[in-house]
Amino acid sequence: MNDDLASYWYSRFLFERGLALIYLIGFIAVINQFVPLLGERGLLPVGRFVEAVPFRASPSLFFLHPTDGAFRAAGWIGILLSLVALTGILHSRNAVATACVWTLLWLLYLSFVNIGQTFYAFGWESLLLEAGFFTIAAGAWTTAPSTILNWIYRWTLFRLMFGAGLIKLRGDPCWRDLTCLDYYFETQPIPNPLSWYFHWLPRSVLHGGVAFNHFVELIVPFGYFLPQPFAGIAGLITIAFQLTLIVSGNLSWLNWLTIVLAFTTLDNRFLSWLPVSIPVLRPMPSTQRIAIYVLAVIVALLSVAPTLNMLSPSQAMNMSFNPLHIVNTYGAFGSVTRERDEIAIEGTSDEEVSANTVWREYQFKGKPGDPARRPSQIAPYHLRLDWLMWFAAMGSAQDEPWFSGLMLRLLEGDKATIGLLADNPFPERPPRWIRARMYRYTFTTRAERKATGRWWNRTPVGEFFPVVRLPQR
Repeated sequence: MNDDLASYWYSRFLFERGLALIYLIGFIAVINQFVPLLGERGLLPVGRFVEAVPFRASPSLFFLHPTDGAFRAAGWIGILLSLVALTGILHSRNAVATACVWTLLWLLYLSFVNIGQTFYAFGWESLLLEAGFFTIAAGAWTTAPSTILNWIYRWTLFRLMFGAGLIKLRGDPCWRDLTCLDYYFETQPIPNPLSWYFHWLPRSVLHGGVAFNHFVELIVPFGYFLPQPFAGIAGLITIAFQLTLIVSGNLSWLNWLTIVLAFTTLDNRFLSWLPVSIPVLRPMPSTQRIAIYVLAVIVALLSVAPTLNMLSPSQAMNMSFNPLHIVNTYGAFGSVTRERDEIAIEGTSDEEVSANTVWREYQFKGKPGDPARRPSQIAPYHLRLDWLMWFAAMGSAQDEPWFSGLMLRLLEGDKATIGLLADNPFPERPPRWIRARMYRYTFTTRAERKATGRWWNRTPVGEFFPVVRLPQR
């Protein structure tokens, strides 16, 4: 097969623009969230992490200077480089300049992920880094796309989708009896405005949705490697499936990046309607060709562990086998929770706590709080604290070393930490006392929502964090 296929020029154009957009979203999240979560006074300070973990285990530029100034500067540089890649200012000119942009994007984001600890321990972080690393070899838009690189992207898409399908078959029995969607829309990490409607679809539709999920994740991925137009059809089915996930919930940029990867299955017959003209294409430079061959060998060698993991009965999901996050294993929702518990953080200005104390609740930007508040549309943006609150509700405060730090910062009235929340119920001065309680949330029925306007019902479950205050001086 010819190594250079001009018939995938539109595919590469869409892929690289989409990848740059996801990088941009990731770095915007860095600017908005990294310092209060992981900065010098963050909930899990990076300074402590780099003292305990060797560089070789988690390489990051910030081992040299783990300061808030460095984090902010790197975040803004990442935004600037993402905009350069998104606009294609350099991509139409020079392969070396293009490679430098993609290299710096990958290196900067890798540096954040590798010190991000639990706040960056999500599969889509590794997926972005993997796709970003491969794209360093993509070259300028004035050269024809590489067939080898296109196959590497499709192999990544295959591992992502097929791994997700296998983990479901091996995991929760509700995937096998087709009932997982009876619970998923209500108990997913951060429901969106349409999740309530999806939850109340007829059960036959929901069970059919699980069957369609198995088809898309276990059968369709093999189509990525078929000749056209079958590969493109498989890609379009994947895109349609991801769009249903996008409109029914908030899964950060996972679904969006999956769509970006699926673009690589589409040749010009699917995309020639785009209002962009293909330039006169030059032969691929020999240095770039050699780099792609070397990359192919690296991917082949690093694929052994993820492939064995996929075939293993004890398959792990969302795991990196090397600190550079190249060729990872993926998977999502191997188990689906049946009930939704949420942590509500409450404070009071009373000097002493009594049975008559009035507690005011902190509201989060994405996760459920006030039962009358409509669920938010957040994705593809990622609210890291909100996601960790969802995980924390499945265990105890002792399991989450960052949670006590969160309570302390709220007692101090720390502006950066409060900026992670939707509002501040104590605008004049911080609360005297604070606590965290657990509530069981369920979607209201159609009749309940019509009568009350609420999206959720909630009932108290118990204490998550005891009533505390700052030490007396």
